[in-house]
Amino acid sequence: MIDMPVTDAARRIRRVALGDLVHRSALKFGSRTAVVDGDIRLSYADLDARSSRFAHHLLGAVGSGRQIGMLCMNSADMVVAYNGIHKSGNVWVPVNIRLDAGAIGYILNHAEVSAVVVDQALLADPAIGALLAKLGVPLVLTMADGAGASGATTLAQAEAGGGSDAMPEILIDDHQPALLMYTSGTTGHPKGVVHSHLSVYAAAIGNMAGFAYTEHDVLSGWLPLFHCAQHSLAATACAAGACMVLTRGFEPDPIRALMLKERLTIFVGLPMMYAAVLADPAFKPESLRMCIYAMAPIPAPLIAQIAARMSGNLLLATGQTEIYPGTMTFRPLDNPGRDANYWGTSLVTCETAVMDDAGRLLGPGQPGEIVHRGPNVMLGYYKDPEATAAAQLHGWHHTGDLGMWDEGGQMLFLDRKKDMIKTGGENVASVKVEAVVLAHPGVAGVAVLGLPHPRWSEAVCAFVVKKPGADLDEAALLAHCRERLGGFEVPKLVRFIEVLPATATGKVQKHVLRQQFAKLADEAWAAEGD
Repeated sequence: MIDMPVTDAARRIRRVALGDLVHRSALKFGSRTAVVDGDIRLSYADLDARSSRFAHHLLGAVGSGRQIGMLCMNSADMVVAYNGIHKSGNVWVPVNIRLDAGAIGYILNHAEVSAVVVDQALLADPAIGALLAKLGVPLVLTMADGAGASGATTLAQAEAGGGSDAMPEILIDDHQPALLMYTSGTTGHPKGVVHSHLSVYAAAIGNMAGFAYTEHDVLSGWLPLFHCAQHSLAATACAAGACMVLTRGFEPDPIRALMLKERLTIFVGLPMMYAAVLADPAFKPESLRMCIYAMAPIPAPLIAQIAARMSGNLLLATGQTEIYPGTMTFRPLDNPGRDANYWGTSLVTCETAVMDDAGRLLGPGQPGEIVHRGPNVMLGYYKDPEATAAAQLHGWHHTGDLGMWDEGGQMLFLDRKKDMIKTGGENVASVKVEAVVLAHPGVAGVAVLGLPHPRWSEAVCAFVVKKPGADLDEAALLAHCRERLGGFEVPKLVRFIEVLPATATGKVQKHVLRQQFAKLADEAWAAEGD
């Protein structure tokens, strides 16, 4: 074996660091637009210079290797700031701004942040202002108007104080933590996921290979950048020298206009976003070359609409906060007969398998837990060695998802491990029931879960959102289900609700429904016995 010590000089030359993505694209594509944010058009040269100046400010203010919190909506300032954090060798801690102040405070305290980057408008919220005042760390204001709040530094002031446009010459190891991102809370209390520079960098390169991004692409930026999906897209766009069009949120009419104006080539969104933009029958953008959907199954009629009016190059992309996206892709138009819960095959950076509880890898037709390994997997959960060890059992990352390879080598997602319903000795996949309910023309959304039942152990329960004006009742929906499901799979309780509780990225929070309707379910079972 060759004994070749890795010197600091070699580490500097060979380093894998997220801040290098913007710097290297600036060297190649300096005048090309990197970010569009309303009237702001930020070139790669501008983004590189501004993020370097902010990095120098951070090095002077807090040093390197510290956690830097961020409370921001999508903006050019946000992109400048997190790239500056990466370049300074600090750890980016993006926080979901849609959380309540208590949850935000928990994350910032748990992460032990040394400074916080925050939108001026968010700081004006009394609860956020009080929380940050109590935290007592330096604040940097983004999207600031004027001098900002007392005791806070605006991003413009920080950049001016940073001085140098040059890339900071600091030592960054590829396994060094680059970001600490908290899980979206679909299962309750969030955990802090630590990713290295290498894991996010590898994800970006894998995405470039899998989706063929180039400097000529113009990508959507409607999903929040504090979430791994949109940040991974942003890192990939940056690596390729592509342009990202940012918005603060998703509103169909302005989005349609923006797609036409900026000649969008890649649309990434939730199924409901596709349905919203296609609600205008005249909308048919000619510039799109690819459509990517994520986070929820997509109905077959909507797939047909997307193919006819947006792009026939349509695919599903999957990932987790713990495994920087993407991990697997599936092309529904190329796979007729495979249902909406297929996840397809792995991207080049990720190896995927199905495993039983004893750690044995399973073959086609054998259901088990979906596990991954590759450079885009997290380092672990922050300050939670037990959860880290459980996630890394048997030398693979455990997703908590149940799946099965088919004979063609494609992955079929069965359910979240915790969402598999055990009723009367049978296993019921909630996603299978959801797909059937969602196929009813009067249904806009559904979540299916198991609630405790004195006879069945768990009962299949469906919480349904009707489409506006739909004439639909429980009896009609159950009749629809009985035609398409086994008797034990048909819901024993249907409740129509106005909206499904969801995270900022549209993932349904089933634990909220469990808490909210536990008493209602008890009452229903009691009435059933009368």
